[in-house]
This record gives sequence, C-alpha cells and structure tokens, in this order.
Amino acid sequence: MSRTDVTIGIDIGTTAVKAVAADANGRVTARARIPHELRVPAPDRLEHNADEAWRRGPLTALQQLAQSKASAVAVSAMVPSLTAVDGDGRPITPGLLYGDSRGRVPSAGSDQPFPTGEAAEFLRWTAAEAPDAAGYWPAPAVANYALAGEAIVDFPTAYTAHPLFDGTGWKVDACAECGVTVDRMPRVEAPGAAAGRVRETGAILAAGAIDALCEQMVAGADDDGDVLVLCGTTLIVWATIPEPRQVPGLWTIPHMTGKSQIGGASNAGGLFLGWVDRLLQPGDPAAADPRRVPVWSPYLRGERTPFHDPDRRGMLDALDLTQDAASLRRAAYEASGFVVRRLIELSGAPVSRVVAAGGGTRVQPWIQAIADAIGRPVEVSAVSEGAALGAAYLARMAVGLESSLTDAARWASVARIVEPDPIWKSATADRYQRFLELAELPSRATGPQ
Repeated sequence: MSRTDVTIGIDIGTTAVKAVAADANGRVTARARIPHELRVPAPDRLEHNADEAWRRGPLTALQQLAQSKASAVAVSAMVPSLTAVDGDGRPITPGLLYGDSRGRVPSAGSDQPFPTGEAAEFLRWTAAEAPDAAGYWPAPAVANYALAGEAIVDFPTAYTAHPLFDGTGWKVDACAECGVTVDRMPRVEAPGAAAGRVRETGAILAAGAIDALCEQMVAGADDDGDVLVLCGTTLIVWATIPEPRQVPGLWTIPHMTGKSQIGGASNAGGLFLGWVDRLLQPGDPAAADPRRVPVWSPYLRGERTPFHDPDRRGMLDALDLTQDAASLRRAAYEASGFVVRRLIELSGAPVSRVVAAGGGTRVQPWIQAIADAIGRPVEVSAVSEGAALGAAYLARMAVGLESSLTDAARWASVARIVEPDPIWKSATADRYQRFLELAELPSRATGPQ
C-alpha cells in the first residue's frame, strides 16, 4: 500500500481521543483510542485538562498509528472549547467545554445552533485567568500546534465563536471587549485545506471540522426524511429536510448537500448513561420485565434542545420494590430514546430512515432502546469513530485525493439494523407519555450551584 492511499483522522471527544487510518474506500486500516478525564468540578461546570486531552492525546494517538504511513492528517473536535496557552502552545488554564456555566449568557437566543456568546464568555473568563497568555485557542488549535506547529481552526469551528468571528476574520472590537488582541487567536482555514506539515512524519496537516459535521459527512443520512442520531457523550438528532424552516426550541442548520437539517443536541447521551453505569450494580437491561420499568427524566446538568434550560434537573419516577438494576438501566436507555423520539416529533419531519452513528453505537442496549422508543428500525453505521473517519476524508482533500465534501457519502456503510422489539412496544409507548408529562413540570434546580 502506498503512502498516498492512507490518511489519518483524529477526533478530540469528551472522554477520549479517537483516531483512525483509512484507505481510499474509507476502510479503517488501524485505529487508536486514548482516554482522558472529563472533569465536573461543580454541577454546572464541564472541563478538560487541556494539556492531557487536547495536546498529549492527539500526539499519542498519532504515534500509535505511525505505522500507517499516512499522507495527511486532520483533527476534528467538539465545540465550543477554549484554553489559554503559553509560548510553546501548552495549555495553562482549564479546557472549557460546551455548556459550562462560565460561558453562560442570560440573554442568549435559544433557537441558535450554538448559544450566542458562549465562546465569547469562555474567552472573557480565560483571559481574566491568564491575561498574559500567548494565545487563546479551541481544542483543534491546540492539537494542530502540537502536531505541526500551526495554531489553526476550521471555518465551521470559528463560526461557532460568534460574535468573536464574523465570517471573514476575528473581530478586533469583540475580542478586545473580552480583553484579548486578535493576534492571540488561531488562524482560520477551510475544512480540507493544507495548513502545514506534521513534525514527526512529514505528512500534510489539513484543517478539520466540527465533530458532528465530520460524522455527518460519512453517515450517509443525506436524503429527505433521513434522521441521523449521533450517540456520543452528547446525544444529537438531525432530520434532513429539503429547505430551512424554524421550530421553536430546535436548531436549523445547513446540510452540506444544500439541504437543511433540523433537530438539536441533548444532555441525555453518554454523559447521562455513564453516570447511571457508575451508580448502579451490573444488570442486563434485556432481562428487565417490560411492565416493571420506571421513567427517568435524564437532565442531570440541564438540557439543551428543546428547553435550553441549564437549571433543569433529573428525576426518577414510578419506582417500586419489584425493580432492580436491570430495570433502572433499561429506564436510562429508554430516556435517551424518548429524547430522540421527542426531537423527531417536534421537528415535524417525515421520517424515512434512522441512522445511528458515534461511539455509543457499540452499546447494544442503547440502540435497542432507541429503536423501541421510536418504533422504527435503526441502521447502525459500520465505523463507530465517525468523526475521526470524516476527518480522514478531509485529510484526503488536502493532498488532492478528493475535491468534494459530498463525495464522502461513499464511505458510509451499515453494520447492522436494529429492529424494535414487539414485546416492549406497548409498555414503552405508555412510559413515553409519562416522560412527556415529566418534561412539562416546572424546572427546579436543587442543591448548591
């Protein structure tokens, strides 16, 4: 296999850095996973050790894949994120993550794809903590500098920093208002643009993109009526529609094919399910009695779409003495499935097929509960590291092996189809109605904030 046949995509996720080497057909030839700690120092805070997760994690992942002899490398990451760095590009403040209260803006509009001003508030807080920092960089800029000495981010990531970025460059006045000069912000490049050379291997460094965009590129959920469910630490649901329209509480964003997507992000994903795993003793959700399952309201740290309410909290309803760990685990997976169903219903989009992607697709009880909750088959993407795979495709563009983002759909493949279980159908439908009732209860934060 020649050097130009393989590219590498690196995805900085909430709980791990994932990397894949892929050939011209999107076949994964090697993969790496470098876990890192997700810090929750307070109920309304979410952060990384940015040096561990954003700098050392990508470097380690690339070292593990060094035998792949890749021609190019690209990085994807979640948004928004921010840290301050020293003159060597090493993070010196916590890596702030989406939804952290240090980015909260009380007047933010709830219908925007990303909370208006969240990145600006991250910058304001970080600049106050480290006013003499050499730079203020999101996660991909930290990784790209570590890999190639180039502090770059892609245009989609920069756009999420509005009003700091206006589509053409960093705004001097907006950055100054946060206490920062624009020369300390990262360079911005188009996804797939060649931006430098990786120090260790000489491979081309390509500008990557937001993780969800990279997932979308290689998921194959591009036709009208396709619903893409991204099962990661954050649960994201996108329904593809022919043209943009607005629904209160939901987000509408452009699709790379020229269509639109409607839906949004929820905290009822892996962050919630991981907490349940830590709380409960082992138990097989499939062994639970379909009639003896309680109802979780899964909003442990507020909820994004459709409530946009950081003070919403979780609850567990209809507990009784016949239930065990298996019942409670099944209830947790169902709660995530109920969120998917609600977002689909709120979108009003006619559904033709549902595709699940992301690392959570390896958790069969989660995908089964989603299928049961929505009453439809769920097609599971063959590559669970979809964001890394999409980044690997962008890396091909940087060396002239690809010319169109839409051609990435040829890399989409389905590993299996999960059908809804008829035995669970009626009981799950009843619990969904109770889930909706719980969702309408007034929001009430509990405990110290």
